[in-house]
Formats: sequence, structure tokens, C-alpha cells
Amino acid sequence: MVCALRPLPAAAQEANFYIFGQGQRIGSMTVTVLVTDDGWKVTSTGTLAAPVKLNTRLAEVTYDKAWHPRTLVVDALVDGKASTVKTTFTGTQAASDIVQEERQFQKTDTVDPQTIVMPNLIFGAYEALAARVSTAAPGATFRVYVAPQAEISVTLGSVSTERVSGPGRTFEARKHTLTFANPGGPLAVDLWTDGPRLMRIAIPSVGLEVIREDVATVASRTSSHYRANDADVSIGVGSYGFKLAGTLSTPANVAAATRLPAVVLIAGSGPVDRDETVYGIPIFAQLANALADAGFAVVRYDKRGVGQSGGRGEFATLNDYAEDAAAVVKFLEKRKDIDPKRIALVGHSEGAWVALLAARRAGSVSAVGLIAGVGTTGAQLNLEQQQYAFRAANTAEAERAAKVELQKKVQAAVLTGKGWDDVPADIRKQAESPWFASFLAFDPAPVIAKLDQPLFVIQGALDTQVPPHHAEKLGALANARKKAPTTEVAVLPGINHLLVPAKTGDVSEYVALSDRTISPEVAAKIAAWLKAVPLR
Repeated sequence: MVCALRPLPAAAQEANFYIFGQGQRIGSMTVTVLVTDDGWKVTSTGTLAAPVKLNTRLAEVTYDKAWHPRTLVVDALVDGKASTVKTTFTGTQAASDIVQEERQFQKTDTVDPQTIVMPNLIFGAYEALAARVSTAAPGATFRVYVAPQAEISVTLGSVSTERVSGPGRTFEARKHTLTFANPGGPLAVDLWTDGPRLMRIAIPSVGLEVIREDVATVASRTSSHYRANDADVSIGVGSYGFKLAGTLSTPANVAAATRLPAVVLIAGSGPVDRDETVYGIPIFAQLANALADAGFAVVRYDKRGVGQSGGRGEFATLNDYAEDAAAVVKFLEKRKDIDPKRIALVGHSEGAWVALLAARRAGSVSAVGLIAGVGTTGAQLNLEQQQYAFRAANTAEAERAAKVELQKKVQAAVLTGKGWDDVPADIRKQAESPWFASFLAFDPAPVIAKLDQPLFVIQGALDTQVPPHHAEKLGALANARKKAPTTEVAVLPGINHLLVPAKTGDVSEYVALSDRTISPEVAAKIAAWLKAVPLR
């Protein structure tokens, strides 16, 4: 498919990219794009530590101005061994001279006259794909030559606009969802462009990301679900000496002097940003948008030590995260556009526990919503999740018993500080943390018993991380309180832990979810309940 070539200055434009695997930086590359009246030249150099040790000394692809490839040169070291590819394109023929693992040979492939040349693991070559998709409409199909292996097709799915904020600059980027028709099965790839230039690549199924340097820093963030009146907020956390960075979303066209009911969204476990992006699904960005449309002011924030927030997450406990949430409530209390008598906390997964703790120490909290919250102790959930994993993997009984015994030893050591000699060193390194100790020890029962705020429990029926019986348990604990309003429990059919439609709800299904939009029923249920909550 022919796409218009957007004009760029006839000068080399250089950009640095970082490569991440499973959240860890594994490489970098420098990409130079030169556009002249004669065509394109894309040059890249860089290193990669995994999945193979790759040192790309030079990778260069040239195209004419009508997007016909001309030449490819790759000079690299793969696991310390020289690997070179020199390809000349003539019409529909790609003739290559190749050196791989000390073997020299020639190869000729038939390719599309406008094929996009993208050697494996040479991410700079995505610049040509970025330029092509930047002017294409959903449904467009491109031919891509994974030189020198084979040619495949790439189909453009949806295209959406995202806002990127960084030091001194805010701009809009375009996110393109792509499907690569690989021989081993379709591969989903997300590609972001800044104009016709490459900004970011994400391959969720293998946990790989390639991010341009200027948007890879913690000072920059990308938001897929933003509102025209969204405001960045900075919230001090008591005596800790750092600030949380967040976003305040409000309804459109609010009359002057209106004091809005407010919702504080509290994310689950792990280094989660304000959008609570999990497996590429911005759960809180979508939920905040829907609740703002329903008439609420909504604050979501980067967890301490994540994104643009200060502080350190590696030493934080559930109580520390509750202090952060309480600080957000105090921030809202001081705002003239917020009704201090209608500030609710809504926590997801572990965030439900944080919401319960924060409600005890922030006096203005009028209601607490628990989404996919845990109704037992953390230690009990930990063992329950282990049993589910055994069933999913058909683990033999003898192996189950041994692993359960080891897990119990780990839990005892974490909670008491004793017995580490019976735990392998690598497992101790993972388990010995203040957060895990606070997680295992937490029991929602005594905390709920001391709360007098209205509670609401909402759960996905297909949740396998926190199964639905936890919602029933939380509802029973809440309804056992004296002089407290009845607690409603809503279990939504067909919804998983990430609040999106699913088939099985298993974690292994997350990367292949076709619908990455949270169920509208989640926000609708929460909004309806909050509007009906009586003033305390």
C-alpha cells in the first residue's frame, strides 16, 4: 500500500532509544534518519544483552522517494561472532550476501516492490514502518521483509492519540496497534509515532519495549485516556519529605463555584503508575475518565517511587501506602472546588486494603469502594494462589506438598524473622521485604470492624487472582458491623481481575485479550453507589 511521505528537513535527525526486557534495561541504540529529495536512509548502531548478545556496529537501509528499498547493510557481532548481510533490491528481487557463524552464502528472495526492510532485532529499521503507518488508515496492510529470512504481512489495527508530558514539553503522539503475521502465529505489536518518527515500540507477549530517550525518563509520562481539562497535581506526603505526582480529572462544563464530590483511586501491588497500566491496559485512566463523566472529580497518582512521584517503594509497607492515600484526601479537603463531605476512596486489588487503612486515618473519607479486594489474610491468599497455580499446571501431589511446605516456611520466616536457614537464598532474596511482611500479616477483618463508612464491594466473576468468594467475605465482614449501612456486593459476569471481558480469567490470558477496555459496568456501579451514599 502506498502512503504519502511526509516532508522532513534534508538533514540527519538522530535519536537515542533504550531497550527494555521484562522491565529491565537490556540495551540501547542510536538511530539516524536522513530524508532528501532522493529518498530515505535509516542508520542504527547499538547493543543488546538479551535474548542474544548483539553488537550492531552498523545497520543501514536505504529507500527511494517512492518507498522502493534499495540496499541493506548489517554489520554485527552475535554472541561475539561476525554476522553480516548485504542486500541489493531490484524490483521484486532481494539478493543477499550473508555471513553467519563463519558460513558465507548467497540468497535471493521475492519481495514486494515497496517492502519495508526490518532485519530481526534491528529496531532502528522500525523508523520506516513508523513513517508508513503514520499516514495510513486502520486496515492497511504492509509487506515487511525480515531480512534475510522471509517476507511477512503487517496489518494496522486501531489508531489512537495519546498525550505525552515531559520537562518543558507536552505533545500528542499516535499509538498504532499492529499484527505481524509471523510463521509461528500472529504477533501483536504497539507502535507510537511522533509525527512520522518512531517514539516507542511495545511487544507485550514477550515483555519487550523500545523507548526513545526523551520519553523514557521518569520525568515523562504518556496518557492514553486524557481529558481536555485534566490537571497535573503535586501532593506532599506529611513528614516523608517527598511529593506524589497525579492527575485530577473533572467533569466538563462545571459551573463556577461548584464543589464536586471526589474519588481517590488507589492502585494495586507493584510499581504501578497513576493509570494503573497492567499488561498494556490503563485501568485507572479509563475508570477516572468514566467517573469524571459521571460528575466526580477523580485523583489518580503514581505510587511512591514510580513515574514522577518521589519517595522509595522498596521499603514501603501497606501502612506507608495508606499514608500516601491519606495525603491525597488532605489535599482534596483544602481545594475550594471539592466537597469535603463527599470524598471517597476506591482501591483496586491490594489498593482495596490500602483504602481500608487510609479510611481509618483520614477523617473526611465519606465512603470506601473495594474492587477485587482480598477478604482473607495475605498469607491465606498467597497459599490459595499457589494452589490455583498447581491446578493450572497439573502439578503432581508429591511436588505440591513439598512446595506448600516450603511456602509455609517462607511465610513464617518473613513474619518472624526466624527460620531463614531452611529457605533457599534466591527465594529469601525475593521474599524478605517490608512490603511482603505487611502483605502476609494483613487481615481486613479487624480493620473493617472499626470503620463506620459505607462500603461497596465489586468483583469480576472470572477473577482468578482474587477469586469471587473474597468479595462475599468482605461483604459479610462489612455487614457484621453494628450501626453501619448495608454493604452491597456486585459480582460482574465475564470480567477478570483487570476489569475487562475475558474467557477464562487466567493470568496467562492477559497478553492475548482482544478487548482491552474495562467494563463500563464497573464505573456505572461505582458512580451509582457513590451518588446514593448518605452524608455522614
